[in-house]
Amino acid sequence: MLKRRHVLALSAAAPLAAPALAQAPWPNRPVRVLVGFPPGGSLDVLTRMAAEQMAQRLGQPFVVETRSGASGNIAAEALARAPADGYTISTVSMHTVVINPMVFPSVPFDAARDFQWISAMWDLPNVFAVPAQHVPVQTAQEFVAWARGRRGGVSYGSPGAGTTGHLSGAYFASRAGIEATHVPFRGAAQTIPAMLGGDVQMAIDNLASYTGVIQNGSIRPLAVTMPERWPTLPEVPTMAEAGFDRFNISPWHFWAGPAGMPREIAERLSREIRATWANPDLQQRAIAMGARLTGSTPEALGARLGAETPRWAEMVRISGAQAG
Repeated sequence: MLKRRHVLALSAAAPLAAPALAQAPWPNRPVRVLVGFPPGGSLDVLTRMAAEQMAQRLGQPFVVETRSGASGNIAAEALARAPADGYTISTVSMHTVVINPMVFPSVPFDAARDFQWISAMWDLPNVFAVPAQHVPVQTAQEFVAWARGRRGGVSYGSPGAGTTGHLSGAYFASRAGIEATHVPFRGAAQTIPAMLGGDVQMAIDNLASYTGVIQNGSIRPLAVTMPERWPTLPEVPTMAEAGFDRFNISPWHFWAGPAGMPREIAERLSREIRATWANPDLQQRAIAMGARLTGSTPEALGARLGAETPRWAEMVRISGAQAG
């Protein structure tokens, strides 16, 4: 009888023990951070900075894993298919989930269904830039007048069809009423030599990629696509100051997990990110790289993504962008 009662007691306790084991504190092992763009770029460097900070705060390694290709689609698909246990997250570009579904024939994910939003991470301003040796202008309005006087108009470079650089250039040309031909490249590493050679007359592209050539004077910045002037280029006006309002175009990135990721983990990561980014030293490090640290709640991130969609849809329409 005593043995039977003991077995029954253990049986009754078993269902309680299993959930207790399943609720081990998070994180209790390394966390993967997927990145959808190549190593060495600003996105990779910023992600590693964030991973280092999270590892220090949470006591487990945050291991950055590159899954580059297809404008971030490959990493986004890997994230959508990852276990929803809080041990796989990703640095995702706004471009990947907002613009890619508009310009690719299909994408291997459904942003509304496949992801758990965590937090905005940083904004990366674009700069309207021209080659100093080949384009004799000092302001955006002078550029418009100069471009209108050129037979055949101008050419503008971008990191590829459907990128924010492509859409920004097409949008500017439409707003300015100038004839402009898009020339796609494989990133700023190809665009900049073409500008310096005089083959391309302008680009509206990521500031972080142009900082060096702006500093040495070979590329001239005419405006930045942010609501305020950029701290490291205080003499350069915003697009609004240059005469083009409603041109606040800031490619930005965020952290997300797979759909079904525990809500409490997403909220904890969001709190940790916002607390970390409040550090002035980290803010200055990011600014020097051409980024502004942000941070947000999961709800605010979802709302921002929704608010971005109509504007980029209009820019895609204007550009006629299509990606294969």
